[in-house]
Amino acid sequence: MSPSANEAGPAHRAGPRLAVVGNPENRRVALFGAAVAGFGLPEPRVVSWEEVLRSGGAGFAADEVVRIDSPGENPAVDRLLRGTGDPTRVEGSARWYAGFMSAVRTLRGGRRLDDPDELAVLFDKRRCHAVLTAAGVPVPASPTSAEGAREAAPVAVRGWDDVRALMRAHRMPRLFVKPAHGSSASGVLAVEPAGAGRIRATTSVELTPDGRLFNSLKIRRYEREQDVAAIVDALAPDGLHLERWFPKASQRGRAADLRVVVVAGRATHAVVRTSASPLTNLHLGGSRGDLDEARAAVEAAGARWTEVLDVCERAAACFPNTLCVGVDLLPAVGWRRFAVGEVNAFGDLLPRLTGLPGSGAEGRDTYAAQVAAILRHPPPTASATTPTATVTAAARLARQAAPYDPLNPQDPQDPQDRQHSQDPQDPYRTGTTDVSA
Repeated sequence: MSPSANEAGPAHRAGPRLAVVGNPENRRVALFGAAVAGFGLPEPRVVSWEEVLRSGGAGFAADEVVRIDSPGENPAVDRLLRGTGDPTRVEGSARWYAGFMSAVRTLRGGRRLDDPDELAVLFDKRRCHAVLTAAGVPVPASPTSAEGAREAAPVAVRGWDDVRALMRAHRMPRLFVKPAHGSSASGVLAVEPAGAGRIRATTSVELTPDGRLFNSLKIRRYEREQDVAAIVDALAPDGLHLERWFPKASQRGRAADLRVVVVAGRATHAVVRTSASPLTNLHLGGSRGDLDEARAAVEAAGARWTEVLDVCERAAACFPNTLCVGVDLLPAVGWRRFAVGEVNAFGDLLPRLTGLPGSGAEGRDTYAAQVAAILRHPPPTASATTPTATVTAAARLARQAAPYDPLNPQDPQDPQDRQHSQDPQDPYRTGTTDVSA
């Protein structure tokens, strides 16, 4: 869909002034620039992450609308953030998080599309899980953050022994172990029983004989517990988030979930991801499924598709000062119950995907939908942002954690002393929303 006459008129060509903090060579920046050009607006000013990191910040005019984009896929930027010259290494996500959040807070002025306090929560899976839980958004049960909304620091997991103890304490034989500050399934392990007291883990992590961890595009299965323990022990210093394994629905014999993009509070784009493994990420061998087929399965189960999208919009509403998020929605077996797996600050990279019918973004990609939203409701200046009650919850969680050093997490009270209402025989009791009539 081309911009309407109103959206592409002379007033819009004259403004607003847009700026992007990103990696200039990256396709994300190019796709956003193309969307801006499609509305007849001036080319966005691009400020590189490398410049921000090397110079100690960047300033923006009061009338510039500032988009913060991913610092990923740039070896020089990755080296500055993580302190390693090898971007394929898995370790170092806590240092990356600390460096990224410090860099975000050196940006001065402008009218922001991404709130720094909300970004701090979005890039900590434990705190994000706690905010969603506090807001009543359905999520898989977690022993590391189920009560985190009342804590200044998340529950520490110091290694495989702690994971094993939490599995026993919460009767959680199948779970996902995730780096707290990871992305793109880096370092994620899907752990399950393998019979006779043994366990196995499915992951994209390559464990070398000398104990180093590397990202790989190949899905691996580790059948020896000592290998799983070695991976977890190497990841633990960066912080770990544990979640009960959520038995997902399937499409044509493959595990399925959805990435739903929410722009300005409205679900505008959705894609089904399917995989033969528990990890559905497209870069790990997952493939796009059939959205119409998924919608038909939802409705055949007695649920309403609009209420499925409503779950995603409720998750995005926890971060109202962030224009766009990508919500990973997990459908339970039978397509009747749903839970939010993650909320992604940079979850809009879905090239050539156009908007959902009735979303207002029909015919537009995710970037054009965001430009249209900016034109409808430009953000306030950074100094004039008035937090809502919901964003205050996310901001409070980030500010409570200000003394927390992700490179040296404190050891909180033993989480096994807490009471949990989750029925171990029913993974859906407290962790999903039933959207059937």
